[in-house]
Amino acid sequence: AEQGAGLYVCEMITSRGIVERDETTRKMLVFDELEAIRSVQLYGTDPTAMGEAVRFLVADERADHIDLNFGCPVAKVTRKGGGSALPLHRALFRAVVRSAVRGAGDVPVTVKLRIGVDDGLRTFLDAGRIAEDEGAAAVALHARTAEQHYSGRADWRAIAALRTAVASVPVLGNGDIWQASDAVRMVDETGCDGVVVGRGCLGRPWLFRDLALAFAGRPVPAAPTLGEVTTVLRDHAHLLAEWLTEPVAVRDVRKHVGWYLQGYPVGGDVRRRLTATRSIAELDAELDRLAAEHADLRLTSWPGDTEE
Repeated sequence: AEQGAGLYVCEMITSRGIVERDETTRKMLVFDELEAIRSVQLYGTDPTAMGEAVRFLVADERADHIDLNFGCPVAKVTRKGGGSALPLHRALFRAVVRSAVRGAGDVPVTVKLRIGVDDGLRTFLDAGRIAEDEGAAAVALHARTAEQHYSGRADWRAIAALRTAVASVPVLGNGDIWQASDAVRMVDETGCDGVVVGRGCLGRPWLFRDLALAFAGRPVPAAPTLGEVTTVLRDHAHLLAEWLTEPVAVRDVRKHVGWYLQGYPVGGDVRRRLTATRSIAELDAELDRLAAEHADLRLTSWPGDTEE
């Protein structure tokens, strides 16, 4: 949010966990003062529980936006009929969306989809129309099937097809947006009204700054130097320590190290030293060393360059 304009949706939360007032779920419903719009992403398969969860979020948690995730391809979600599997069951899908919209009142509800379970079960056009009919404020499409997970290339032609099929509400595109020029090209090629970013911002939060500049028709700066990246990574690690406690944060930040350093030719030894740290102080020391040795290093490849 520090990087610029945009709507930032929280981690996906189960409607059942909210209804049951699960403590772990409640801890996920904490918003920073930077988040002017309190946006909550839900998934679930029970219309009654979904409606009750949304009513609670709007009344008690002051949610400003509800996003229903029917795009999750993870097996533990889809095997229970949730996520990207739910649109297969049109009547149930309709009931879940209807219940959420009615429970939200004046608060907008958006719906995120995938193309379908696989190429033989493509559900996105029917699901998009149903969401539109039931009062969704916008429909987003990750242009892959659940079977693909995150492999291969996103099929942006599906976004264009959804834009044609859904006429009265905004359609947002998602998939393979690694830099601002990708987002501009997606809008130009598909006619979508905006973009949703997932993996593209991992280790690259400045992508949101670049997107805001590009859509405003202003020049986008060059990718940050490694020295600038280490500053952001350090801040990220310290914020994690404040939120998760230091031991948990140090373990969690290891995956972020790989994302932040992607495309910078620093070698495996640097990554191993950073991911072997056991405290925030040790991590700071390694980041100081990295910045001193490679502060001016520039990006040599973009995430997604090698994806097939």
